[in-house]
Amino acid sequence: MKAGRKKTIAIGSDHAGYAHREAIVRMLKRDGYRVIDYGAFGPVSVDYPDYAHPVADDVENGRADLGIVLCGSGNGVAMTANKHQKIRAALAWRREIARLGRAHNDANVLAIPARFVSERLAKDMVRIFLHTPFEGGRHLRRIKKIPLSAE
Repeated sequence: MKAGRKKTIAIGSDHAGYAHREAIVRMLKRDGYRVIDYGAFGPVSVDYPDYAHPVADDVENGRADLGIVLCGSGNGVAMTANKHQKIRAALAWRREIARLGRAHNDANVLAIPARFVSERLAKDMVRIFLHTPFEGGRHLRRIKKIPLSAE
C-alpha cells in the first residue's frame, strides 16, 4: 500500500451479520476508507458463501487491501474465505484475537461472529485489525507453511 493512501476494504455478511456490517461500513467510510460492500442489504435469510467469496476474491486479486466477513457464528464465512489459496481469515470474538490475527498470522480477512459480539466490539475489532502490523520474524516462517504445495 502506498504511503498516505487509505486502504480499500471489502466487506460482506449474511443476514445475521447485516446490522453489524451496516455499522462497520458507516464507520469505515467516516474514517476515509474506500469500501467495497457486497451486502447482504437486509435481514432476509441468505447464504453466507455468496458474500464471503467476493470479499476473498477481492483480497486475493488485489482489488482490496483487507476483507471483513460476518455471519452468525463467524465460522461459515471464515471457512469459505479460507478456501481461497491466498487468504488467511482470522475468526475473532475478542480484541486480542483480532490483534493477534494480524500481528502473528498476517491475516488479510477478519471473520466476525455477529450473534456473539456487540456492535461496539465488532467495530473495535475492525479498528484493531486495520491498524495492527504483521510482526514478521518467527511468524513469517510459520505462515509460509500454511499453503499446501502443488504435488
